[in-house]
Order: sequence, then structure tokens, then C-alpha cells
Amino acid sequence: MVRVYLDHNATAPLRAEARAAMIAAMDVVGNPSSVHQEGRAARALIERARAQVAAGIGCRPREVVFTSGATEAAGVLARWPGPVEVQETAHDALWVHRRPEAEGRPILAMGLANSETGIITDPPADRPGALLLDVTQAVGRVPFSFARSGADLAILSAHKLGGPKGVGALIVREGLDIAALATGGGQEMGRRSGTENIIGIAGFGAAIEVAMADLEAGIWERVEEIRNILERVLAESENETIFVGKGDRRLPNTSCFIAPGWKGETQVMAMDLAGFAVSAGAACSSGKVRESRVLRAMGHDAGAAASAIRVSLGPATTGEEIARFATIWAAQWKRHCARAA
Repeated sequence: MVRVYLDHNATAPLRAEARAAMIAAMDVVGNPSSVHQEGRAARALIERARAQVAAGIGCRPREVVFTSGATEAAGVLARWPGPVEVQETAHDALWVHRRPEAEGRPILAMGLANSETGIITDPPADRPGALLLDVTQAVGRVPFSFARSGADLAILSAHKLGGPKGVGALIVREGLDIAALATGGGQEMGRRSGTENIIGIAGFGAAIEVAMADLEAGIWERVEEIRNILERVLAESENETIFVGKGDRRLPNTSCFIAPGWKGETQVMAMDLAGFAVSAGAACSSGKVRESRVLRAMGHDAGAAASAIRVSLGPATTGEEIARFATIWAAQWKRHCARAA
């Protein structure tokens, strides 16, 4: 059985260019904080990747702080000297830091594109205080420029766009003073101490560069066409499927749909046995499947929120794969309904 991977919002397959950059970085022996030739070679590798990330996200290289991922980068909210308002549908990495009662300058933390539904939300124009944008799902799939966004901070992870897991970035608008994510040796301009993960950083830089080339080439427009075919075929089947966010501006690769009465966790297992990797929400911890907080915040009841799955496509997803998925999913749905009758 040939497996079909349809869970790109959880993590994207490692790009060949990222793998090659990481392999080359493995031979760079120096510590990037050292001043000798070997150290300077390691530093050059990091600064090249910093420039690549800056070009991809539309910011200055000196605004890029490398981290272990978006979750660590979101930790800047824990140290924010003021109230932290968090969008109700934001990822848990932001949600855990909500702190409405505090003295100081307020900050709004929100996701530009939701990982579960793909819905894109523009920041409010009249917000008070600062703005942190989670652009983890958006970068490389839809146009985004930090410089033009009005955000003060942004977070992202490499593995969502074909880079390695365990590396990401915090983007800090020039002139903004923040508390360090980690103290110690003063690396990353004093904002995140600890010897940099040069192998992961090299892969991150290579991945975002290729991801932006794909975006400019219109790759995601083709992906969106295939996603729309999936939803059209499922809608034509005799079922009560609810497509979350249909009609809203969404990521081109994401379809979240609810099959009332059929638990998302059961759907995921059935499709896994049939050779398809999909999910029942954001991938937050191993083996955890639960009612979607995001769907509840959008007004869906507990039963509906527990009966949703997310299908997220990638640049290599084919129309044939999606047609096969639709056929098998519809057959499984009918089987479930027959058993429940």
C-alpha cells in the first residue's frame, strides 16, 4: 500500500535543499562564538541563514532571533511587561500565555493563519499596544511581509515549510526592547543564549528560500485547486459534511470538515489504515486527540468539535491521491452511518 501524506500543517516533509544544507553544516567544526577561522566559518553559516529567513519573511536580518521553534519564541509573552490578550482561536503555544490582568503596555497575540481550519485573520487596525503574529502556517504558503504587517513580533517554525524540526525564529521589530528568552552566554544579540543549532539553522535558511520560490512560482495555486476539488467531491456525496471556513479566506492547502456523529479520532484511524495520514486538529503532543478548542471558539458545539478532521496538502500532492482519498473517506462514512443506524 502506497502511503499518502496529507498532514502538512503538522509538519512538512524535509526539502532536499534543506537536507543538503544540513549535511554540509555537519562538517563545520567551529563554535560560532569563537573568533578563529573555524568559528568565523560557523558564524558565516548562521548569518547566511539569517539573511535567507529575513528575505523570506520580509524583515531585516538583525530582527531575526533563532530559537528551537515557534513555541519557544512564543515564550516572549511570558516575559512581556503588561497584559497579554490572546485571540480565542490562537494556537495553544500562544493561548497558554494569556494574562489579561497586568500592569504595563498591552500586547495582542494572534495567529495569521489558523493551523486547524486554515482561516486567515487580518490583525485589527485599532488595537492598543503591541502585536505578536504567529505566522507559522502562513509563511511560504501565502504572501507575508513582517515590515508591512504592522506587527512588533512574529514567530515561526522551520518544519512547517520543509525545514528541520527543532528550529524556528522570533522576529523582533528593530528598536523594541524585550526580555531575553534565555540568559547566559549572550548569543543571538543577547536575546536567546546558548550555542546556536547551526545544522538546523542552515536547513531552515535553505528551506525558506525554496519555499518562497515555490510561492512566487504559483505552486500553491495548483494546491488550492486540488483542495477545492476534494471539498466539491465530498459535498456531492450523500452526507452532512460541514466545511469549516468555506467561503472565508483560507490557506490554499487546508480543509477542515466535520462529519457529525463520527469522531475525528475514529476518522483519523480509519484513514490511517487505508493509507492516508490526516489529523484531528493541531499536533501539540504525542497521541493526544481531543475536542477542538478552536472549533468551540468558532461556535460549534462539543459534538461537532469532536467530529472534525483536517486534511492539509503539500506541493507534491496529486489530484489522483485526493480523488482516492475522497472515494475511500466517503465509503468509510457510509459504513459508519450504516452501523449507527
